[in-house]
Amino acid sequence: MKRKDQRLSDQLRKLNIERGFMKNSDGSCLIEIGDTKVICAASVDRNVPLFLRNSGQGWVTAEYGMLPRSTNKRMLRDKITGRRMEIQRLIGRSLRNVVNLNKLGERTIWIDCDVIQADGGTRTASVVGGFIALADCVYGLQQQGKIGEGCICDLLGAISVGVVKGEVLLDLSYHEDSRADVDMNVVMKGSGEFIEVQGTGENSSFSQDEFNSLIDLARKGINEIIELQKQLLKTELANIL
Repeated sequence: MKRKDQRLSDQLRKLNIERGFMKNSDGSCLIEIGDTKVICAASVDRNVPLFLRNSGQGWVTAEYGMLPRSTNKRMLRDKITGRRMEIQRLIGRSLRNVVNLNKLGERTIWIDCDVIQADGGTRTASVVGGFIALADCVYGLQQQGKIGEGCICDLLGAISVGVVKGEVLLDLSYHEDSRADVDMNVVMKGSGEFIEVQGTGENSSFSQDEFNSLIDLARKGINEIIELQKQLLKTELANIL
């Protein structure tokens, strides 16, 4: 199948990450994957959820939102939807899986992910950008002497894959996602272990072979993203991992 942007079936869209995008945050970036653009910002809070008080353990959580004109039609601002809650939980779960919460100390790191332009893959872009913001935030805490080494235990990547017109494709744009027979979002650690696999037969079921092909393709794409993270965070990772 010829893709609208002329990519190969196993090719990521152009990925760009600009660190330090927001000067007032404790860690931030603008992540662009194709025409999808998300601002991710980290904030340190000295409070933790009630169930963690006096435990000495920290917490990482996320909020996700889309600007009214991030899509083709204007959306209501700050509308709480089931989709938004589900994505926030996905981002939070993903990030906590690569953080040693016991070493974070009794503090919460909030990761805010705001979609300023959507063209498919906003949740996976938020996971990737959220990790960059988190890593910068943790590095800052360490440099201030507030935490020690080993707070982050692995890298983190995420990508979408799907079956469109019988072909398995990597990193779906909205044009492809809206026409996909099968749609899947995959979150994986640098170690190769999976955190989340969200697979849905939108218009048809899928076989074991198709599932395996989707997972293999997602792994390929995420490994490429993780290699970019290693380059971007070379100095920081040497101190926080």
